Amino acid sequence: MTDATYLRFEIIRTFRNRRFLLFSLAFPTILLLLIGSSNRHATLAGISFPLYYMTGMASWGAMVAMISSGARISSERQVGWTRQLRITPLRTGSYFGAKIVCGYVMALLSLLIIYLAGMSLGVRLDARQWATMTLLILIGLIPFAILGIMFGHLLKPDTIGPAIGGLTALFAVLGGAWGPISKSVTFTTIVKGIPSYWLVQAGKAAIGSTGWPPPEMWLVIGVWTVAATGLAVFVYRRDTLRI
Repeated sequence: MTDATYLRFEIIRTFRNRRFLLFSLAFPTILLLLIGSSNRHATLAGISFPLYYMTGMASWGAMVAMISSGARISSERQVGWTRQLRITPLRTGSYFGAKIVCGYVMALLSLLIIYLAGMSLGVRLDARQWATMTLLILIGLIPFAILGIMFGHLLKPDTIGPAIGGLTALFAVLGGAWGPISKSVTFTTIVKGIPSYWLVQAGKAAIGSTGWPPPEMWLVIGVWTVAATGLAVFVYRRDTLRI
């Protein structure tokens, strides 16, 4: 099996998972349309509410789409598919690379759908703003891609769904995806150490912030990526010895 063949196979399987598509694509969009339409003429943090809320839903939806790759890995482990792949010429790096690419494909699709929903609510940005927001969100997703792989080799199918759902919801709340977080200096300092905060801020960078992204974002994203990679490698090797 060639790398290209396996990647195509993974993308087809991803689009056939209706439950995954509903949660990662439809749910954030529905929330945006319901809450955004009822506050269409309101403002928050000095900008229109639909624009503010769209950036939060875009970050959250992309995060869910990316980290949910772990659910597919967990299911494949249960049915023995990963064990079968290990006796094929497919390289381990190609296997995980396909998972990450599929995650980014779903994240881009999630962003596109949410952008269209935001435009239907009156959100208007120029091409540079759309491109900047998308690029920074995709960069902010890097540690979540690794976390998805780690959870896929750590949890069983019957527990990974609730675990991912709860974790992404917690990340979203602490990151400010669903609205402004506490103004406490101590609390803000703490949440700045988690990647979801900067993922949400990446979405809001297109609103007009200057001097963005700050060095602090690169540091947090880098540290979380390195730490998550180390844990993912450890969990994968331990899992390989078991099966």
